[in-house]
Amino acid sequence: MNRALRRSALTVALGLCFATNVHAQSNTAGAVFGQAAAGDTVVVENPSTGFKREIRVGNDGSYRASALPTGSYRVTVQRADGSSSTRENVTVNVGTGTSVNFAAAPADGATTLDAVQVTAMAMVNPIDVSSVESTTILTAEQIAKIPVPRDVTSVALLAPGTVKGDAAFGNLASFGGASVAENAYFVNGFNITNSFKGLNFASIPFEAIGEQQIKTGGYGAEFGRALGGVVNLITKRGTNEFHAGGNIFYTASSLRATERDRVSPNGQLIEDNSQDRDPTETIVSAWASGALVKDTLFGYALVQYGRESDERSFGNNVNVANDSTSSKNPNWLVKLDWNINDANLLEFTGFSDKKKAERAVYSNELRSTQRGAYLGTVFDETGGNNYVMKYTGYLTDTFTLSALYGTGEYRRNNYAVNADGERLVYNGVVSPDNANGVIGAAGCPVVTDGRPDAVAGLIPAYHSTCSFITGSSDVARNLGLQDAKDERDQFRLDAEWQLGAHLLRFGYDTDTFKSRDGEASEGGVAWRYVSRGGRDQVRRRVFQTGANVEVDSEAFYVEDHWSITDDFIAYVGLRWDSFENKNGEGQTYVKQDDQFGPRLGFSWDVFGDSSLKVFGNAGRYALPIAANVAVRGSSPSLYSQQYFDFTGVDPVTGAPTGLTPSSGLSYLNNEFGVAKDPRTIASKNLDPQYQDEYILGFQYQITDNFSGGVRGIYRDLKRGIDDQCDYRVLAEWADDNGYAIDSYNPAFAFCHIYNPGSDLDVDIDIDADGTLEHVVIPADKLGPKAKRTYRAIEVFAEGQLTDKFFLQGSYTWSKNKGNAEGGVKSDIGQDDTGVTQDFDYPELMVGADGYLPNDRRHTLKLFGNYEFSDQWSVGANFLYQTGRPVNCFGVYGDDPVGYLNSYFSCDAGEVEPDTVDNGTTIVKRGSAGRTDNIWNLDLNVAYRPSFAEGRLAFKMDVFNVFNRQDALAVDESGEDSTGNPLFNSTYLTPTVYQAPRAVRFMVQYNW
Repeated sequence: MNRALRRSALTVALGLCFATNVHAQSNTAGAVFGQAAAGDTVVVENPSTGFKREIRVGNDGSYRASALPTGSYRVTVQRADGSSSTRENVTVNVGTGTSVNFAAAPADGATTLDAVQVTAMAMVNPIDVSSVESTTILTAEQIAKIPVPRDVTSVALLAPGTVKGDAAFGNLASFGGASVAENAYFVNGFNITNSFKGLNFASIPFEAIGEQQIKTGGYGAEFGRALGGVVNLITKRGTNEFHAGGNIFYTASSLRATERDRVSPNGQLIEDNSQDRDPTETIVSAWASGALVKDTLFGYALVQYGRESDERSFGNNVNVANDSTSSKNPNWLVKLDWNINDANLLEFTGFSDKKKAERAVYSNELRSTQRGAYLGTVFDETGGNNYVMKYTGYLTDTFTLSALYGTGEYRRNNYAVNADGERLVYNGVVSPDNANGVIGAAGCPVVTDGRPDAVAGLIPAYHSTCSFITGSSDVARNLGLQDAKDERDQFRLDAEWQLGAHLLRFGYDTDTFKSRDGEASEGGVAWRYVSRGGRDQVRRRVFQTGANVEVDSEAFYVEDHWSITDDFIAYVGLRWDSFENKNGEGQTYVKQDDQFGPRLGFSWDVFGDSSLKVFGNAGRYALPIAANVAVRGSSPSLYSQQYFDFTGVDPVTGAPTGLTPSSGLSYLNNEFGVAKDPRTIASKNLDPQYQDEYILGFQYQITDNFSGGVRGIYRDLKRGIDDQCDYRVLAEWADDNGYAIDSYNPAFAFCHIYNPGSDLDVDIDIDADGTLEHVVIPADKLGPKAKRTYRAIEVFAEGQLTDKFFLQGSYTWSKNKGNAEGGVKSDIGQDDTGVTQDFDYPELMVGADGYLPNDRRHTLKLFGNYEFSDQWSVGANFLYQTGRPVNCFGVYGDDPVGYLNSYFSCDAGEVEPDTVDNGTTIVKRGSAGRTDNIWNLDLNVAYRPSFAEGRLAFKMDVFNVFNRQDALAVDESGEDSTGNPLFNSTYLTPTVYQAPRAVRFMVQYNW
């Protein structure tokens, strides 16, 4: 008799429904497995679709039905003596399996425990006694009960070990100390991660999500190309029963609280937000599902229309106000499932996430909330269509094969129309002829005034009164390409083979990601007034990029889940990744082959009844170079500069007049507007960036329906990739080796991609004679090794406290330290994934060791729902989190590399320096304090009137009930660009607050 059958009848019944998978599953399906008498036949059937599998029980008394579409199943054992037993309502979720055990028929015909039929509580996520992964699964039913914004990131942030990323990168999550650019996202097995920068992903209508699986660590060899986490979405699907419905979600601008004003620590008003207004949001969805052919062909279709309107914001600290911002997103999704027969399934998923946004812009005086003249409108069109086809074949009882092909497009179109109706576009043409700003993006030039007296407000600052793309902010915003887009083609093959105690899984996938991208300053030129040589001058810069680039990735994996005993499972996974990056000429500039990623793990079912699980894993994970690196780093780009004396200023454009050159035309970073030699871009010894991870933990069944556990996590970035741009070491090499350096040629790259901490090994035409020289620069001359560690202890619990009370939560203690955040740089909001200013020059890394931007020492999350009756329920979502580290950026010495106030060096009053380097005070990363601790409470109430028999529902969500608006980020510039302290002005002024209170209403009807 199976060990479980020696327990009480109630415990057995619960165990049959709640104990979970003996072996890990695929990223789109689950499994049913268990014990029965050898030679019996187990029938696994989905009554809603007619799908059925018959599995013969092996000689060891075990059976397994793998790669099952998610849903509710009936499991029946048919014995040799003609008797049978059935389990109803066996739930199969993505990436898990459900244990259903059967006893042999008794000789005396007495009733056996396996005749007990039970139904699992919908809110229970059972202990997964064999998985080595750290995974949270939330179903559509659970998500609907929680007051949470309706987007994938907000749901992912409910999982332990996730924190919200910097607002500069949009609505993204950081997993386990990694940057927000290091995650992977999937829909029905198709990779929807936007690999251009890794900072967005294709989205499906939220109503169409059936399950969201959040992998925060320990994921198997099937998954790769991520150092952070994996978000895996499974869509809803049709059944034999026809269903239809619709809902409306409405968030009124009038019921949103006003955002706090930005006020400096000394009380100075920096930004008046009293007249700002968040948008009114309306989302309408309608859906239908059912059988096109009973038991054979099923469909689910949804259309969604969303609109945001009436948003208003004032620049306050610049000379433009954005008003009447609006967006529209008419989206759809179709899911088709064809049960060709019991051994062959075919699935199709198609969806669209197109969105159009308009941003009307008006002038307003500095720090004013009065709208001035209309300047123009900026138009953005994003998103596209995605199509995925997947085949699953149950070739034998023990061998399953699946194949997937998907293709997707994501457009990033950008253009503007000024008040005169002139269309302002940039077509991506990069040419040396543009170096003087004669040719370029249409519109007004970018104009800023960097003279100390103008910055201090002692004299009027020059700026453009016609420019509305950039205004007069110090960081210019550029026009993007009107036809920018990303395209993906993916193919993957996965197989599963049960060989006795070994479950083998292996597969191959290839991913081709192409991007077209570019940008240029509005008007084709950027002017900056400066004090130089004892007099006022003006600097002209022309910047243009534009290219079609590509990243090709492929991977092989194999893994074995070995049941060493009934209670102990060992996992061994091996993965090989290869990455190839191509520039705008279609030439390969980086190729990284066979990055080996071993994964090891174990799971011990201590008592053999799924009540206590001890588990651990160790793994290595690799990440490719983002596609955006090639646009400027390995493709034609133009960055020219020249200084002028001037006699006047155009009163409309702000551009200087009466120009006389005071310097020659130069090219920054050797960006001449011509193609670069791909052989000179990357270090010849470049290896993929990778991270090692270790997890050890346990999970315990506290009650029949509630479990909790603890896990410890350690992550260590073993190798990073970034660029370095130090011309000085190349000049030194030339002097030492007898070359007359001449950098004015396309085969002399200033910036090179390398592994920080390793030698730079590159080919460069050092003397412009047409021949490449082999140059090796020792690592100790380039700066430190890239470092990032994450240590955490997570305490988690979930389940049903009663049949009406669902509760889930976690507490995480963590430390995230190092000298590099990862792909992006939250310190300054830099989104140049993979090529941030880190490691450009050694001086930038002095003092860089410390607590990183995603470090949050303590995080508490609690969410759940209580049903007062069949008609009324309430939900809650609570977050408490300690603040992020604060830096003090300033000017290092005499600014030897021209990065202004970008160093870990400042003199900001009360901030104490950690060390002194070369006569310069160093304030180490994260040592200038922390932002506010935050807490937030969201509540909802739902009403389902009895007269509608459960078809009609009303719900109201209140986000940030107490309207907490503590600072999430602050201005970390302790000095201005000239080295003057900002302690008594803008330093530590909040830049981002918690979102103000908002109220959302829903009405829904189902047929």
